[in-house]
Amino acid sequence: MIVVIIVASVLLASISIIQFKNEAKEYHQERLERKENAVREHINYLLATTTYPLTTDNLELIFKDKIHELAHIHNIEINIYSLNGRLLKSSKETFSVDKSAIPIPKYILKLVRSSIEKRYVDIKTVNGAKNRSSYTQIKDDKFKPLGILNLPYIEDDGYYDKELNSFLIRLGQVYSFMLIVAFALAYFLSSYITKSLKTISDKMYETTLNQKNKKIVLEASSKEINSLIAAYNRMVDELEISAVKLAQSEREEAWREMAKQVAHEIKNPLTPMRLTVQSFERKFNPNDPEIYQKMKDYSDTLIQQIDTMSAVASAFSNFASMPAQQNETLNVVDVVELTLDIFNEDHIVFNAESPEIISKIDRTQLIRIITNLVKNAIQSIPNEQENKTVTVGIRRENDQVLITVQDCGIGIKPEDSSRIFEPKFTTKSSGMGLGLSIIKNIIENYKGTIIFESTYGQGTLFTVSLPIINS
Repeated sequence: MIVVIIVASVLLASISIIQFKNEAKEYHQERLERKENAVREHINYLLATTTYPLTTDNLELIFKDKIHELAHIHNIEINIYSLNGRLLKSSKETFSVDKSAIPIPKYILKLVRSSIEKRYVDIKTVNGAKNRSSYTQIKDDKFKPLGILNLPYIEDDGYYDKELNSFLIRLGQVYSFMLIVAFALAYFLSSYITKSLKTISDKMYETTLNQKNKKIVLEASSKEINSLIAAYNRMVDELEISAVKLAQSEREEAWREMAKQVAHEIKNPLTPMRLTVQSFERKFNPNDPEIYQKMKDYSDTLIQQIDTMSAVASAFSNFASMPAQQNETLNVVDVVELTLDIFNEDHIVFNAESPEIISKIDRTQLIRIITNLVKNAIQSIPNEQENKTVTVGIRRENDQVLITVQDCGIGIKPEDSSRIFEPKFTTKSSGMGLGLSIIKNIIENYKGTIIFESTYGQGTLFTVSLPIINS
C-alpha cells in the first residue's frame, strides 16, 4: 500500500510538471502568434494608407514615426529589416541604426525564404530564460516581399512556476495525509494477519535438535496458517526421529575418529622405532668401546617412544581424548636433539642457536610435534632426488621458542595450501591425513602457532612458535 501510494504520487507529480511545462510552451507560442498577426494587420493597414511608394528603401520612411506607436499599442519590441537582413528601423528608444547593427543571420534568411508561410521562429536560451524571435516577410498588396518583420519575445514562466509550486504543495499535503493513513492501516492489518505467524515463528526459533520440541496448539482464523501449523507439527515429529538417528551417527563417527587418531598416534613412533632397531642391528659391534653408551641411547629412544604409545593406549582405554598435558620443566634443545636421533637419515641437519632453552612443556607432545614434522619432511623428498636436506632449527625469540623444519622436497601446491591442516587431508599415497591436524591442536592448546611457507617444486618451511613457560 505504501509503495503504491509513493509511486502514484511521484508519477502524478512528474506528469503534472510535464503538463505545466507543455501548457506554458503552448501559451507562449500562441501568444507570440497572436501578437504577430495583430502587428502584421496593423502594418498592412499602414502600407495601404501610406503616400510613399511601396519599396524596401521606403520602409524606413514609412515607419519612421509609426514604429514606436505600433510597439506601444501591441506592447512588444518591433524590428524591421531589409530582405538581405540589414536593420532598417527598430522600436528601441536608444537604438541608432548604423553600419555596426547586427544583421539577421544568413541561415535564418534562408529558412524564412524556403518556408511555405515565409516565417521562421528562432528559439534560444540566454541566462536560463528562453527567448523566441519570429521573422516574417512584409509584403505589399501584390504579395511582393518588401522586408522582414522581427518580433523578439522573452518567455516569462513566473505565473506557471507559481501555479506549479502551489499545485505540488497541495499534492504533497494530500499524499502525506494518505501516507499516514496507509501506515496506520498497514500496521493494524499486518498485526492482525501476523498474530498467529508470530506464535509460529517463536516456536520455530526455539526449535533445536538438543531437546524435545513442543507442538503448536493453536486454531487460527486462516486456512493457510492452519496448514502451516500442521506442517510445523509434522516437522517436530520428523525432527525428533532425525535427532535420534543423528545422535547415533555422531557417536559412531566419534568412535571412528578416535580409532583413527589412536592408530595414527601409535603408528607415528613405530616407524622411528623400526629404524632404530634396524640401525642398531646393522651397526652393532660387541667390541666397540662405546657399546654401552650406544645401547643406553638406543634404549632411551625406544623407551621414550614406547611411553608415547603407552600414554595413547591409556587414554583410549580410559575412554578419553588424546593424552592431557603433563607439563614438566625441561631443556627443549635436548628433547628435540634426542628426538632426531631416532631418524637414521644422514641428510638431517640440526642447528641450535643456544645449547639450552628451558621451558615448562609436555615432553611427549613436544616429541610428537617434532616426529611428525620431520617424518613429513623426509617423505616429501623423492627417493630419486640426489641432494636431500632436512634442516631442523631451534632458537629463542623474546618469550617464544621457535622450531623450524625445512626440506627441499616437492613442496605444497598453491591450491592445497588452505587445506593442509584439515583432518583427513593428505597429499601422500599412504596415511590418514591426521598428523598435522593433531599437532596443530597441540600447539594451539599451548597458545602457540604453526605456519608454513612453500614453493612448489623447491621445498617447504614449517615454523612452530611456542611460548616459554617458566613456572
